[in-house]
Amino acid sequence: MTINDKQSELVTTARTAGIWYLAMAISGILGFLIFHPQVFDSEDSQKTLTNLIDLESLARTRLLLEFAIIVSQALTAVWFFKLFRNINEWAAWAVGIWGMINSVAIMISAISMGSAIEIASSSQTVEDKVILIELLSSLITNAWGVGGLFFGLWLIPLGYIITSSKRMPVWLGLTLIAGGIGYLISTTINYIGIESPLLGYLTLPATVGEFWMIGYLLIFGIRPVNK
Repeated sequence: MTINDKQSELVTTARTAGIWYLAMAISGILGFLIFHPQVFDSEDSQKTLTNLIDLESLARTRLLLEFAIIVSQALTAVWFFKLFRNINEWAAWAVGIWGMINSVAIMISAISMGSAIEIASSSQTVEDKVILIELLSSLITNAWGVGGLFFGLWLIPLGYIITSSKRMPVWLGLTLIAGGIGYLISTTINYIGIESPLLGYLTLPATVGEFWMIGYLLIFGIRPVNK
């Protein structure tokens, strides 16, 4: 295989990774930011129960979007490993493994959602349903909350690969590293019990870096070695 053929194959792999990453972003926005608040109310378990009964189709759509996040996250991790393993193998392993752990964290959330939907339509008393749904809603919230550790961790080796190899813009790599560190700090501070509207700014570089990464993968793929 010639150098040009290898580069062409890498670009194809990069764009496939970009497609999976984009799918993860879209399903995450739809599921977590748009549909989730319409069904699950972390402050009112009785309202959540009512929503699960009256808006069952919406709740199941929310669950299917969680499935989409899990699958696209796992496939993004696999394709990143495939893309970067010959550039920096240990960092590629870190990206792949920590990306898979992201999927596992979200899978805990999906299991809890599925259980909540089943409980809402069961023959148990309303009081028992409310108690169980409160527990499951807490599991959903904390699966995403604690998962923030690995949402951040996988961005750090990803950014390191980019900055050290220069196969993508160095500033992209630095932004991803800053975003990863921001996620770690934000998650830790949140679970210490400190609340501040400023915490959201810590993860802003991650959002910028991830959408920048998606755009670069889809448009340019990856640079040749000599650039």
